[in-house]
Amino acid sequence: MRASRLISLLLLLQAREVMTAAELARELEVSERTVYRDIVALSAAGVPVYADRGRAGGYRLLGGYRTRLTGMTRDEAEALFLAGLPGPAGDMGLADAVAGAELKVLAALPPSLRDAPVRTGQRFHLDVPGWYHRSAPPPWLAELAGAVWRDREVTLRYRRGDREVTRRVCPYGLVLKSGIWYLVGRVGDDLRTYRVDRVTTVEQHEESFVREPDFDLAGYWREQAESFLRSMLRAQVRLRLSPAGLRRLRHHADIPFGYAEAVAAAGEPDGQGWVTTRLPVESVDVAYTQLLGLGPEVEVLDPPELRARLAEAAARSAALYATGSAGGPAAVTG
Repeated sequence: MRASRLISLLLLLQAREVMTAAELARELEVSERTVYRDIVALSAAGVPVYADRGRAGGYRLLGGYRTRLTGMTRDEAEALFLAGLPGPAGDMGLADAVAGAELKVLAALPPSLRDAPVRTGQRFHLDVPGWYHRSAPPPWLAELAGAVWRDREVTLRYRRGDREVTRRVCPYGLVLKSGIWYLVGRVGDDLRTYRVDRVTTVEQHEESFVREPDFDLAGYWREQAESFLRSMLRAQVRLRLSPAGLRRLRHHADIPFGYAEAVAAAGEPDGQGWVTTRLPVESVDVAYTQLLGLGPEVEVLDPPELRARLAEAAARSAALYATGSAGGPAAVTG
């Protein structure tokens, strides 16, 4: 455990150049006292770690010291090659850079681990685009990726409905979601999101912009995605659900937290084990389709129009099954 931590500490100093004991402790999830002991251990092993004192001080490595990747385990080496996404990287014009980086990593690995990319490729393949999506990347993706890497402002034309708009954007990052690329950028003081396949032209400027150092692309995307999904739930329906209906509801509600809210709002079971709750839905039409699949395990209490539609559907189903045979007249007994 300690050996792994010492390697992590060394790699952090190689990557960040200067780090305080507090920063190292936070990254390694240990106490500062442990960091001090680890620094002493590295020095005793011949690693040239130097402490700069003062407000801007910290620990750093002397003389451009670098370590080879000989401390990697097989799991780490194979995970490293799994982390590469050649398809998306190629879409952004980075295929050669990724291939070059993989070759350098491969050369730095000990001989016993040089089969890592082959083993990984035989066992895992990441097919990122969703079904029925075209495989060709959006035409302006590589240009936008270049601007993102260089922090260059761009002017883009963008299809919005039946018209085009022009925006000058500071491109903060690109997100690939279900086979669709999105650009996150700042326009004035606001952060906005654009579908890259709706961009019709891009003009990259010489002016650079300064991004906020604490900007978290993954965190921003999570917040925006959840906000978008919640904005879709514009209505609520009140239901009675059997125990089986409550279990099956998760497979019929399109948005997971809609199901979670329904479970949280459920009252105490009645004598038959049924519960009453409220389910956020996109619309009455969508709720009709979702709840129809629960059949007799759900009773809609409100709104009245949804209750009436499901009652009519149930009556029509009962009439079909009241016949004596499939598609035939009702059986006559006497």
